[in-house]
Amino acid sequence: MTNLFEQCSGQTLSANLGWLNEPADWSIEDGKVTITVSPISDFFIDPGGDPVKASAPFLHTIVKGDFSIVTQVQVDMKEQYDSGCLMVRVDDTNWAKVCFEYFEEQPSILSVVTRGNSDDCVSAPVEVNKPYLRVARAGNSFAFHYSQDGEKWKLVRYFGLDCAEEIKVGIVAQSPIGQGTTVTFTDVQLQHGVTGSVRRVK
Repeated sequence: MTNLFEQCSGQTLSANLGWLNEPADWSIEDGKVTITVSPISDFFIDPGGDPVKASAPFLHTIVKGDFSIVTQVQVDMKEQYDSGCLMVRVDDTNWAKVCFEYFEEQPSILSVVTRGNSDDCVSAPVEVNKPYLRVARAGNSFAFHYSQDGEKWKLVRYFGLDCAEEIKVGIVAQSPIGQGTTVTFTDVQLQHGVTGSVRRVK
């Protein structure tokens, strides 16, 4: 595995990285990414027909083929839904994210899979303030996991997503109904290829 941001410093990115909705305030130091999120920032396509939300900062690279990506995330939780996420993005209407999120006054793990409309799922509360998130891909199959200690992992979601060989993969910070927050991602590790089933962490 390699740290996705080890060649970055301050607000200087390596050539393989880019922003969708770059925030005004962000920095990278020793591979750690800190993002100050603007108010009302989110990615969500409401099946009920509410306006599409696609305003959250997404720092990504393009990954070809199978992979896994892991990070530790910390969120200054002020309002419901404030969160930090790992995200895979095919296009504007096909994407998925696994999030450490403030939900009903409890730090929790949630996931959203979007195929035209978003399918939102609340998975579990967590007792730590810096859990780990993981995304793995094998073909068009994806798995989301989380861990409270970086050792013992739990499956959040296993799903299919039609996509090309190359997709955008990275981190999202969001404050869907709040006035903004700060999210920190530590040690974002990307590995090309997977061994065995993506449903199980090796």
